[in-house]
Amino acid sequence: MQANRTTSDDPTEEPETALETARKQLRAAAGHLDIDPDIVERLRHPTRVQRVTVPLERDDGSVEVFAGYRAQHDAVRGPYKGGLRYHPGVTEEECIGLSMWMTWKCAVMDIPFGGAKGGVVVNPKELSTDEKERLTRRFAQELRDIVGPTRDIPAPDMGTDAETMAWFMDAYSMQEGETQPGVVTGKPPIVGGSYGREEAPGRSVAIVTREACDYYDYGLDGTTIAVQGFGSVGANAARLLDDWGATVVAISDVNGAAYDPDGIDTDAIPSHEEEPEAVTTYATNTIGNDELLELDVDVLVPAAVGNVITAENAPDVQADVVVEGANGPTTSAGDAVLAERDVPVIPDILANAGGVTVSYFEWLQDINRRKWPKERVDEELESEMLSAWNDVRAEYDDRDVTWREAAYVVALSRLAEAHDARGLWP
Repeated sequence: MQANRTTSDDPTEEPETALETARKQLRAAAGHLDIDPDIVERLRHPTRVQRVTVPLERDDGSVEVFAGYRAQHDAVRGPYKGGLRYHPGVTEEECIGLSMWMTWKCAVMDIPFGGAKGGVVVNPKELSTDEKERLTRRFAQELRDIVGPTRDIPAPDMGTDAETMAWFMDAYSMQEGETQPGVVTGKPPIVGGSYGREEAPGRSVAIVTREACDYYDYGLDGTTIAVQGFGSVGANAARLLDDWGATVVAISDVNGAAYDPDGIDTDAIPSHEEEPEAVTTYATNTIGNDELLELDVDVLVPAAVGNVITAENAPDVQADVVVEGANGPTTSAGDAVLAERDVPVIPDILANAGGVTVSYFEWLQDINRRKWPKERVDEELESEMLSAWNDVRAEYDDRDVTWREAAYVVALSRLAEAHDARGLWP
C-alpha cells in the first residue's frame, strides 16, 4: 500500500448532507491547485434551482400536489446532465449537492456535459403505474422550459426507470411538436435508448475494481470481494467480477447479506430488478449489512446507498481497498478515518461514471439518429474508463493526495480551464 495520504476532515464530525460533502471535496481539491479562488467560489453554487409543484389526479379521483426540483449546477463544458429521482427524501439541498457531483463526474470523464439533478418528493411504491405516468408527464411539462437536448438532459435515478424516461420524452416531444429522443437518456432502446445503458454503472465499477487490483498487484484471480447492494450497480459489477475470476464472497440487499467465504454464484441469486429483496431468500448463509462492511476481504464495494461508511464503522473496515459503487457511500469523516488507516478509497465520481458515460453515448446516438450495437458501447465504455483511470492515477502518483482528491484535481483542473477560457459575462 501507499504511504498515508493527507486529509483535513475531522473524523468525529456527524454525517453531512450531499451539498456539504460536495463543497468540502471542492475545497480540498482546490487546495492542491493554483486556481483562481473566484472560480472556486462560482463552483460552490448552482446556476439555477427550479422549484415546481406537481398536481396529480389519483386513481380514486382525488388530487394530490407534490413538490419537485431541478438543480442545474454548472454548464461551462456543455449541457446540464443528471438523474431524476422519485423518493420521499428528495430535498432542494440534496439535488444541489448531487448536481455538483455530476459536474465533477462529467469533468473526470472528460464528457462535454455539466451537472444537474432533480426529483419529486414522492414514494413511488405508493403510486400505481398510471399515477406514475401522469406524475411524470406533468413533471415534464413543469420543467419543459429548462430542459432539452442542448440544455439539460435528465436520466433515471432512484424510483425512476427506462419507462419513466420514455414518458418524459413523449410528453416533451408532444409539446415541442416533434420527436426529441435526446431530451433524456436511459430510455428503452426501441425509442432511442442505448444498449448497455442499464448495466453501465456496474460495468464501470467492475472495470475500475479490476484496474485498482492490478495497481496494487493483486490481480483479479481469487481476489475476494464483498458487494453491498445487489441492484443494477452491485449485481452487474459482482457478476462481471465473478466472470473475470474474482471470488465474490458477499452480496446484499436491504434485508441482509449472503455470505460464503468460498465464493457465491452471483448468477444463482436474482438481482433487485429480477426479483426484489431476494438475496436472503436464496442465500444458504446470511449476515447483516453492517457485518458485510467489516468483512476481511481484498475489496469492498458499497453499491447500495449513501453514508454507509462513517467515522463509527470505518475503523472496523477490514478491506484492503474500497471501490465506491453508490453515490456518496463514504462520509467525509469516514473517509478521513480510512485515509488515516491507509485504506485506499476509489471514489464514486470515477468508479460509477459508466452511467453518465453511456448516457453520453446515447445522446450522441439520438442527435445523429444512428444506433450503436452493444459491442461498440462496451468497447467505447472500456476505452473511456481506462482513459479516466489513467488520468486520475497520474495525479495520485504525482501528488500527496487520496484517490478522491486526485479525481477532484482532474475534474477541477478541467472546469477551471473552461471557466478561464470563457470568462465571466459582465
